[in-house]
This record gives sequence, C-alpha cells and structure tokens, in this order.
Amino acid sequence: MPAEDQAAQNAKRTAISIATDWGSSPLPPMLLATLVTALHARPFRPLPMIFPPVLLFSTYLNLSNFTVDSAGLTAAWSGLYLLLARRRKVAGANFGSRIGNKFGARGLTRGAAMMLAGANVVGGGITYAFGRRKKESEINGI
Repeated sequence: MPAEDQAAQNAKRTAISIATDWGSSPLPPMLLATLVTALHARPFRPLPMIFPPVLLFSTYLNLSNFTVDSAGLTAAWSGLYLLLARRRKVAGANFGSRIGNKFGARGLTRGAAMMLAGANVVGGGITYAFGRRKKESEINGI
C-alpha cells in the first residue's frame, strides 16, 4: 500500500508545481551563469558577460529567502540572454561546417545554455506570478 500511495502522490504533481519548484531553486541561475561564462569568457565578449553577475546575485537573493523576487530576476535576465543568444548566427560558409559547429562542444554548450535559459523563463515566471511574498516577509522579519 505505501508504494501505491507514493505513486498516487507523484501523479498529483502538476506541471505548474514542477515549474514552481524549478523557479524557487537557487541552482538554475547558478548553472546558467556557469554556462554563459564558459561560452563568452574566451574570447571575451563584454555584453554577454553582464549576465553572470546578475544571475549570481539572483542566487544570493534566493539563498537569503527572497525566492519570489529571485525568480522574477532570474526569469527576466534569462529571457534577455535567450534573446541575445538567439540572434547569434552559427559561423560557417557551407552546410557541413554549420552542422559541425552546432554539434561540437561549443555548440552543445550554447544549446544547453539556451535550453536552461528557456526553462528559467518558464519556471521563474510562474514562480514570480504565483508566488506569495507574505511568507517571505514573515521569515525575514519585515
């Protein structure tokens, strides 16, 4: 019987609760900051390197029990990064080199960063939209 209860409990989880759990976690902005740094630190590109400090600050806010505000900040800056990364064209003159660039180490890292940014937009946006600050203010004594 306990295994059936656990299965029923897992089935009751909705997509919104999964997205809310994702948005309230400090790990996704930290992972995105790591991937952005790996992609744009060498060769150094100043515009994309604005994102890691903001995402790290969002992780700090989350760990300081400001989960709703952290989720909003993460969603906004992840969306901006997604727009910036989407504009970039994969270099290469012919079709074969474009495929090679997409599935190389750098291309896979770029794809992972873009997928993670998209998940942060959805999870952080839902957490920010449906989050309650009353609980946070009681925890922080405000």
